[in-house]
Amino acid sequence: MSTFNKILIANRGEIAVRIMRTAKKMGISTVAVYSEPDKDSFHAKFADEAYNIGSADLADSYLNYNKIIKIAKKSNCDAIHPGYGFLSENPKFAAACEENNIIFIGPDSKAILQMGNKIEARSLVKKLNIPMTQSVSSESGNIVEACKKIPLPLLIKAAAGGGGKGMRIVNSYDELADAFEATSREALKYFGDGNVYVEQFIQNPRHIEIQIIGDKHGNCIHLFERECSIQRRYQKIVEESPSATLTNEVRLKMGEAAVKIAKSINYSNAGTIEFLVDKDLNFYFLEMNTRVQVEHPVTEMVTGIDIVEEQIRIASGSPLRYKQDDIKQNGHAIESRIYAENPAKNFMPSPGEITFYQEPEGQNIRIDSCTNKPVVIQSFFDPMIAKLVCWAETREKAILKSKKALSEFIIHGIETNIPYLSELLNNESFIENKISTKFCDEYTTQIVEKIAHKKSVLPEYIPVLAYLLYDLNFQENIEKNNNIWNQIGYWRDIINIRLNSYEKEFIFNIISSNNNKYKLLFEENLLIPEIHSISKGKIWFSLNENIYTAYISVSAMKIASVTIDAFTYEVNRLDVLEELTSYSNLGHNAGNNTNSITSPMPGKVIKINVSENQEVKKGNVLIIVEAMKMENSITAPRDCKIEKINVKAGEMVETSTIMISLTE
Repeated sequence: MSTFNKILIANRGEIAVRIMRTAKKMGISTVAVYSEPDKDSFHAKFADEAYNIGSADLADSYLNYNKIIKIAKKSNCDAIHPGYGFLSENPKFAAACEENNIIFIGPDSKAILQMGNKIEARSLVKKLNIPMTQSVSSESGNIVEACKKIPLPLLIKAAAGGGGKGMRIVNSYDELADAFEATSREALKYFGDGNVYVEQFIQNPRHIEIQIIGDKHGNCIHLFERECSIQRRYQKIVEESPSATLTNEVRLKMGEAAVKIAKSINYSNAGTIEFLVDKDLNFYFLEMNTRVQVEHPVTEMVTGIDIVEEQIRIASGSPLRYKQDDIKQNGHAIESRIYAENPAKNFMPSPGEITFYQEPEGQNIRIDSCTNKPVVIQSFFDPMIAKLVCWAETREKAILKSKKALSEFIIHGIETNIPYLSELLNNESFIENKISTKFCDEYTTQIVEKIAHKKSVLPEYIPVLAYLLYDLNFQENIEKNNNIWNQIGYWRDIINIRLNSYEKEFIFNIISSNNNKYKLLFEENLLIPEIHSISKGKIWFSLNENIYTAYISVSAMKIASVTIDAFTYEVNRLDVLEELTSYSNLGHNAGNNTNSITSPMPGKVIKINVSENQEVKKGNVLIIVEAMKMENSITAPRDCKIEKINVKAGEMVETSTIMISLTE
């Protein structure tokens, strides 16, 4: 096969690494680009070559295609793979590659322009007599009046959007003006195009998409469907293939419709046709993504086809190696997206330093990750850390494998959605496939409550005991000798060992130890735990016929994170002769003073809605801060007056920055 010698990956994080893995498998050298915050990133180090592309500002780095093309030419690259997001559906980027004799690993600029723009795509598909919902675009004159012809609720979407960005549901025509402004602003920021369109919002639909691949020789096939209904903020978090929803008849019709759309524009390379499916299994064209999807691994797991390899082969001019009859669905795959976020706080992103990182292992378990070790998750980018993909013979077995793998996916130092995903997969409605795109809206409160309950069921002293046993028995750079008293040290209180967890003190009295079995006195109860194995970051012990596996790491502040059954607890020693600072004493910045408005996380000021000396009511939106691809509307904590505004639109802020000062 004639292919490329070297390709540049115009992306970052897990997708950049995933593309590099396939390229290296094919014997192709890889070039990475990275912004200043990503200088020590996994993708930059994994590539054969890496070049600094600019500052944290996306317009200066990952969205600056002139810089990217310049680096591609400088490093003698034959082609550029855009991954997903960023420039992947930018026709100007694809055209610029073509003009500079660099192969764009994706469709040509004309196809991106036709299908990447949602308004153009709907116009084209309508001519093919494929079902779709009612819609109007921002090019329709008085769009507010035009929208009134469509039944409520409405969905406003970025014309050039994708990935759940630039979308808002409107339940009243009175909300349209503000929703248009916010959606257009978000669309312009992320996609460089502020045009929006509005479509009828189908209540409780399923989101099912068809993966297609076409070559430059007129061949096109589909790789069947993915069920993508589990979403939060219009962004998928759990995907699976095949869909347990579709009948074989509907599956065949949707596949044929997807191929018909692709062939109508002579589509070449990988793409996805997205559909909404109602309760009666009627399907409606939603949009086409002219790129590889985040969730493509589930299709790869059930079909055995490396989609990125096919992308590279097709871009180099090779014909498809498969015919439609060659494609079979085998078994079931589920992808769980691991995010740095807190589901209990409306999925608020949780950037920061990962202090401990461990991936699950096992047959038919695949991890696509932005890292392979502890790393800082920056606030400038999407909060996705990794994708966990599990394959099994049936959906039921794939769910069980996913839950077990999630319990072994350990991330300390920041909040993640791992417990949420575990409980979601345990939800009876999910197991019975009674799902829709509203699933997270309907069940998140219940899931969060169940997480809190399950976490409280474990006796409070168990994670504390786990850390104590680990701390006394696994110490690097110290001679191991089973003498507990030497490990404690003569200078410590050998009678009472004091620990703290969530502002509660725990006191253990060590009576004796023998061959990894201990006698401890805790609250007048005799405990006899036994250590069965211990290694860096992990201890396996038993107590009262119960067996516990705990994953443990210790931060620079001497705070231990202890994970048991996917739940993480914080513990620290109080008996050592060292001044320790509890996390409970940290973070008391100006944000806790209701006269000072700070940002919930580092980010950029997008809009300031107030002026100095203005009187505001409780709940009024004062300022909008964008962080991790999410707009955060910060509201007034009470009726008050704006005393001083300390920031400007476009300014970067930290959590300690006092953006607005209030007065009575």
